[in-house]
Amino acid sequence: MTMKKMFWWLLPVSFVVSACPFESNVALAPGPSEPVDSTLFGYWYGIIKDFSDVYGIEALEITKQSDSVYAITRYGKAMKGDMILPDTAYYTGFISYIGEKRFMNIEGSVTIAVPKRNKPTEYRTEKVYYLSVLERRNDTLHVKTITDDFSTRKIFRNPGELSQLVSASLSQQKNIYDELYALSYRKIQKPQPLKPL
Repeated sequence: MTMKKMFWWLLPVSFVVSACPFESNVALAPGPSEPVDSTLFGYWYGIIKDFSDVYGIEALEITKQSDSVYAITRYGKAMKGDMILPDTAYYTGFISYIGEKRFMNIEGSVTIAVPKRNKPTEYRTEKVYYLSVLERRNDTLHVKTITDDFSTRKIFRNPGELSQLVSASLSQQKNIYDELYALSYRKIQKPQPLKPL
């Protein structure tokens, strides 16, 4: 991941380590086609481990945007100097499959700095996809995100190329996930804001 990128991240997140989630210019499928799964809707609170609550995600809220697209709000934390600040980001996602594995194709964006000789730096926003396997058991959602060192290649001509690469890695039983991005979430009632006294 280049230092020029300032990114807003999602499922799951950590700002303190050098590893990053895999970013692609395409999703695993040409577009959304699977109907949304209503059992994924709701407010999912992160089950924290190893003090990752200092830096990591706190909760995901998943709702229906359309018949095959999810709206995802990530409520997390970000570091600024020695302060921990609330950090909320918004994404969309859709489900696709490779074999029996269910992937969420999460659409986000990155802002890229483009230096110009003798001119102010320009910034442009580009669409990117993050890829996470989802497994739901009762009230717990398990999320494993493909890690950045899964592939040095980041630009693909079409979703089929990326899907074949992921499929080949899975069939060779390569670990394409990072433990850092393997989190579990428990469905809870969404906390309501406190009313002023």
